[in-house]
Amino acid sequence: MILLVGCALGLGLLLAVSPFLWPRGRRVPRVGAGLIVKLSERMRQAGLRSVSLPVFAVVSAVIGAAVAALVFVLVPVVALAVAAGIAALALPTVVIGWKARAARRAHRALWPDVVDHLVSATRSGLALPDGVAALADNGPVATRVAFATFRDDYEASGSFGRSLDNLKEHLADPTADRILETLRMSREVGGTELPSVLRALAAHLRLESAIRGEVEARQSWIMNAARLAAVAPWVILALLSTRPEAAASYNSPAGGALIIAGLVATVIAYRLMVTLARLPEERRWFR
Repeated sequence: MILLVGCALGLGLLLAVSPFLWPRGRRVPRVGAGLIVKLSERMRQAGLRSVSLPVFAVVSAVIGAAVAALVFVLVPVVALAVAAGIAALALPTVVIGWKARAARRAHRALWPDVVDHLVSATRSGLALPDGVAALADNGPVATRVAFATFRDDYEASGSFGRSLDNLKEHLADPTADRILETLRMSREVGGTELPSVLRALAAHLRLESAIRGEVEARQSWIMNAARLAAVAPWVILALLSTRPEAAASYNSPAGGALIIAGLVATVIAYRLMVTLARLPEERRWFR
């Protein structure tokens, strides 16, 4: 009996440490790696494909340090300068997020036209790769560069699947993923239902774009009011800190703790507001 208990205990310990020992090949992505991948995807969506992550990190650090030094020169409060530096450090990431969402919002209105061009190419008898490559000339202007890259890639490699994968990475858009995976399935499986499937997809995309546009227009004034409410206390704090007696008070340990606590509360409140108010974005399931 003691031998069985010992074997069971040893087996349990072995199973507990096995995720750290085996397998050594594929591991579960860490949280930091997931954030890096998400930031890289947003940079591609914002049009910054040629900017590497180390360069982006260095630029963010330089901006944060410069803003902190400038605020400390204008308002001699250490905690306020640190808070301004942290905010400026995160500013490039926030700007890239805004540009990525704006690009996705603009592209959302273009994908139905892309699908309509694909339907026309399919019904005219063009081969599927040729129909996709033709979008480099007759598709929406904002997407012509991506489809021109697909055309060059397909002419060089001759592999439709590989060229579609590169096109998905170039576009980095969940709607484009759905369209391209539909084309891939039609290419591999065959059938005559592709035009009807694409027409149904175009109708669904137009309806979704109209509903999202209406909801976002109604929510925009609420979001702007919440942003103003988050910024206004810090403007007042900066104006008060220009007085010598106020600056001396805020340079004390209690004043510094108050500013840091206010920064944490502002960040939490702003993120909560954004999470509750923003419509959920479609995730990229076909990578």
